[in-house]
Amino acid sequence: MTRTATLDWHDCIVPDWPAPPHVFALSTTRQGGVTLGTRGTLNLGRSVNDSPEIVAENRARVEALVGKPIFWMGQVHGTDVINMDVGFPDPSLRADAQVSHGAVCAVTTADCLPLLMCDREGRVVGASHAGWRGLCTGIIESTVLAMSVPNRDLLVYLAPAIGPGAFEVGPDVRDAFLQADAARGVSRERTLAAFHAINGNDSKWMADIYALARNRLTAVGVPEAQIYGGTHCTYTDEARLFSHRRATHTGQSTGRMASMIWIDHERVGLPD
Repeated sequence: MTRTATLDWHDCIVPDWPAPPHVFALSTTRQGGVTLGTRGTLNLGRSVNDSPEIVAENRARVEALVGKPIFWMGQVHGTDVINMDVGFPDPSLRADAQVSHGAVCAVTTADCLPLLMCDREGRVVGASHAGWRGLCTGIIESTVLAMSVPNRDLLVYLAPAIGPGAFEVGPDVRDAFLQADAARGVSRERTLAAFHAINGNDSKWMADIYALARNRLTAVGVPEAQIYGGTHCTYTDEARLFSHRRATHTGQSTGRMASMIWIDHERVGLPD
């Protein structure tokens, strides 16, 4: 396929957080690729019936922007973490987080919560894919543990995910968090505050995945003041962001975005 354009930093969402200058992070949006239709244009997912050649071109654009290769892992809503320092893993490997002292750590999403992490000195970075199942069963804790730095030294950015006004869940999800959070040191009050009944109906709840993630992060010792982001909603921002749930409600197909973080001591700041 012939390239018709290049992906630009302005096509992406760049975290507003005090990461060290040699730590770079971004979340892609719908812009900057070659996919057509409701998956357009920068679809990075191979599981959404997009052309493999088009997905390869879109991924190549992201790698060209980053300036490093990316391992596009298969995600399974689990708690396994890949250490990217040992080299590129087997392509068949499935996991939901990556950590590294230099390589790009990347996850793909279209409503699930991506978390980008680094320590205050910028020695190690990590990225997690947190759907509600992975979040509930411990993907955040697994990633924080794999970072191997004091938890109080971590900076965390909550990248675009489905917002609290759009994430409708059943009582099974609420009950699962009440049980799992209690076992991990989250107070019942904080868990309850992340769920709001819809029209007083206790069989339908709106869940705040950002608040649920903050609960888990603070429970393991990450200071609340060092958790950033959590302001986007993939469901409502149709112009910029993919949303699997929105696509399901409208009977359409959708693409996948990527959130990534890496260390680069040779680059100084982002281009204008």
